[in-house]
Amino acid sequence: MSRNLSCKFQIVENPAYRIQVSKKDAYTCPQKYRPKLKRDSASQKTTESRDLERTLWAAADKLRSNVDAAEYNHVVLGLIFLKYISDTFEAKRQWLADHAADGYDPEDRDEYLGDKIFWVPPSSRWGYIQRSAKQPEIGTIIDAAMDAIERDNASLKGVLPKDYARPDLDKTRLGELVDLISNIGFNQPGHTSKDLLGKVYEYFLGQFADAEGKKGGQFYTPESIVRLLVEMLEPYRGRIYDGCCGSGGMFVQSEKFIEAHDGRLDDISVYGQESNPTTLRLCKMNLAIRGIEANIQLGDTFHQDKHPTLKADYILANPPFNISDWGGEHLRNDDRWQYGVPSTGNANYAWLQHFLWHLAPTGTAGIVLANGSMTSNSGGEGDIRRNLVEAGLVDCMVALPSQLFYNTMIPACLWFLARDRGARRSPLEGGKGGEFRDRGARKSPLEGGKGGEFRDRGNEILFIDARKMGQMLNRRHRELSAEEILKIAGTYHAWRNVRAGLVPAHSGDHGTMGDHENTGDHEGRPYADIRGFCYAAPLDEVRANNYVLTPGRYVGAEDVEDDGVPFEEKMNTLTGRLSEQFAESARLEMLIRVKLKEVGYEI
Repeated sequence: MSRNLSCKFQIVENPAYRIQVSKKDAYTCPQKYRPKLKRDSASQKTTESRDLERTLWAAADKLRSNVDAAEYNHVVLGLIFLKYISDTFEAKRQWLADHAADGYDPEDRDEYLGDKIFWVPPSSRWGYIQRSAKQPEIGTIIDAAMDAIERDNASLKGVLPKDYARPDLDKTRLGELVDLISNIGFNQPGHTSKDLLGKVYEYFLGQFADAEGKKGGQFYTPESIVRLLVEMLEPYRGRIYDGCCGSGGMFVQSEKFIEAHDGRLDDISVYGQESNPTTLRLCKMNLAIRGIEANIQLGDTFHQDKHPTLKADYILANPPFNISDWGGEHLRNDDRWQYGVPSTGNANYAWLQHFLWHLAPTGTAGIVLANGSMTSNSGGEGDIRRNLVEAGLVDCMVALPSQLFYNTMIPACLWFLARDRGARRSPLEGGKGGEFRDRGARKSPLEGGKGGEFRDRGNEILFIDARKMGQMLNRRHRELSAEEILKIAGTYHAWRNVRAGLVPAHSGDHGTMGDHENTGDHEGRPYADIRGFCYAAPLDEVRANNYVLTPGRYVGAEDVEDDGVPFEEKMNTLTGRLSEQFAESARLEMLIRVKLKEVGYEI
């Protein structure tokens, strides 16, 4: 017997945001009613959260000495996943036992299925694993536990790691790892299991990507980039696709967006493809713990497209940059190349056209690519870029700051593409008047044809230069703040939406650029070009620039505020200071010569 009224974990707080007003009031459009979303940064996390992360990373370090970074992530994440499903199962089981007098049966699997809780057989429960931690055969016991869970839960079949018994995995350390993970409670008061494990999983993926360096970037896109894509596209309902989905970060962030806006996961369908079988398992685990049902397939996206007839409403993707060995010579006559045959030496424009092929008639896409994709003319790429622009498919270009990625120092950009930039209401508006600007009138199938109008943007492209944004987390990595993400997304929405956006009044130069900021809270505030940051360029200007799509070419130089100090006075001050520094340099040079001579080295 199954009942849905029991032991459901309620979302108390979205782990990615701090909400300053009630959820009901905060996330109904117009956007002026949205709160400022503030991301948990290192300085803002609670002591409890920091302690949890340190404990978890200490767990990973237990195996780091004798297991390669590319392998120990699966070992540790597999055990944490096992602990999580065991904790949630035991919490439900205890509740059913406590209410047995009311007709509930702890052994009725439907009771667990009704709350989307995995059935955990006795030999797979964490208590049994922990009692066996000191046994030499602990690896075999864990493998058997994973097998049993997959056997009893069809959605996990082929997902869990089952190589803990391999000889090169130190069983003493493995047992210590089990003991350490045993101290982490996923059903502690004040926490929800799904949210806590989701936070754990994201933290681990980021740490493992950092530890693996270049290889880590193959399965993980930094969170701030994913959040920016999601905030820009607002994937609220419809079909979502990522043809190189890695560990599933795009889908997870879309789920957070839906939760934050009081939406329903049932309103989206998730499709993905991943070429690496090990990464595919990471992705499926990541989605399983969040209750996201998805059609994720294994295979080479170019040569074995597993979703050949899919037309997606939203596409979010971070394909590998500039890959030269993608087998393009075998696909010269592929139907996907509608705007030109891509170079065999670089897959960037193959990715763009693959995603366009899968974009629904009213769909939008956000794609991360190397900066070179905005300017390259080799291999016919300039012609393809011209064709994309002239077809009205390029909606917005965003230049990103450096050092955002774990696997490359190559500067990156975001391409936002739209099949049909026509009339519809935003899905977030629920048909209450959140009209976009007309870009060639149409109705949205997502709103049952109730939509309003977009303004006509068919003759322009929005350029945003975000290269100066972001804060350094350490010497190697930078991330965008929540405020910066909202500024970029708010600028795009202000330019796009009917009531927020107005046609920029420029005449081909930047002389009429505004000086106010476009923010996420843009209700009633018209879009304005901002020198050095954003510019809505007419297509004639893009043509005059030979279809180069680099934002820096269009947004101009940032205005520098005059400090009121005359130039001559500034130069006198600077040259005086330089003279003093030259004198000090000469003094230090002489001192060094004297000291070296004293120890027998004369220069």
